[in-house]
Amino acid sequence: MNLLSIKSRIIVTCSNRLSPYLLSEITDLGFNPVRTFKTGVELLGDLNDCIKLNIHLRCASQVLFSLKEFTANNAQDLYQELMKIEWENVIPSNEYFSISSNVSNETITNNLFANVKVKDAIADRCRDKTGSRPDSGPELNAVVIHLYWKDSLAEIFLDTSGETLSKHGYRKIPGKAPMLESLAAANILALQWDKKSAFINPMCGSGTIAIEAALLATRRKPGLYRSNYSFMHVCGYEKTVYEKMYKEMESQVIDDAGIKIIASDISEDAVNISKINAGIAGVEHMIDFQVCDFASTLMPENEQGVIYFNPEYGDRLGDEIELQDTYKRMGDFLKQRCKGYWGYIFTGNLELAKKIGLKPKRRIEFYTGKIDCRLFEYELYAGSRVIKD
Repeated sequence: MNLLSIKSRIIVTCSNRLSPYLLSEITDLGFNPVRTFKTGVELLGDLNDCIKLNIHLRCASQVLFSLKEFTANNAQDLYQELMKIEWENVIPSNEYFSISSNVSNETITNNLFANVKVKDAIADRCRDKTGSRPDSGPELNAVVIHLYWKDSLAEIFLDTSGETLSKHGYRKIPGKAPMLESLAAANILALQWDKKSAFINPMCGSGTIAIEAALLATRRKPGLYRSNYSFMHVCGYEKTVYEKMYKEMESQVIDDAGIKIIASDISEDAVNISKINAGIAGVEHMIDFQVCDFASTLMPENEQGVIYFNPEYGDRLGDEIELQDTYKRMGDFLKQRCKGYWGYIFTGNLELAKKIGLKPKRRIEFYTGKIDCRLFEYELYAGSRVIKD
């Protein structure tokens, strides 16, 4: 098996409800996906395509390259089928590998048992063919092999990402209850924002939303902040291919997008954390950080754009009764101070959302963890709305 010479099924996974935004990203890169499902997108490609996907995508979790599909009724079937794969041409003898899995088979009561069978098959095959076996363990920083096994259908993948792509690498200090970077990017892609007009982010927390907005506006991709992927550790990896793609990605960056991004928070600690994270991302100079209550955020004059809130919603932080007044104040602020803008409030508490006092134009569905969330969109008219007959 020469990984560089074959095309195969590629599954790009994502968090639930992010696949429409992931699909848009993949299409924009020039690919033609063949299937979209709630937690991912399927396409056909080679290992170099996997490199491109890994370094460019904002909404993805993993990029999985299929090595083999087969039938396995039990652990012994699994082992026998995996022994047929030329692992000695996938994993270098001096390399480290790890196993991840998604297993639903009535004969398997513990995923770790399935992982061990995969590890044993790989180790035994390599020892039989080369006289030595690669080291293995739980770390995802070298070659990662992923098993999908449901009932009798099994498929083994090379996880070309390793550590999840959901984290974009610049957020060294997460702050309190931060939004995952991939979710933040999907939220921004869902907005009515042209990446040229103003972007206002009160209650900025650790700054993820404002930073992701700056990254999108300046075409900075997540691959700029990461130097290690699983694909770098497999047999036949060509460093020059990655370096060429990296330089092309780097050349697309716009140093000064000429837009106004404002991030405010009542917590000075939160703003300081945001500044540090923005500095690591290389966009601190683009963001006007303000320490203040959201209602005191200094809005740019004679501007239009979007204003985005990600408030506490009681399930993890704060008290729901106290938050009722906060949600009402947010609605008042949007009505009184943000005319001409598109307003957005992201929340996992639909009862609290009723206190906003505005009728949303759209209710966009997301999850954060296992919490069912909505991104409410409000069109905030600058003057009297004209109703046509």
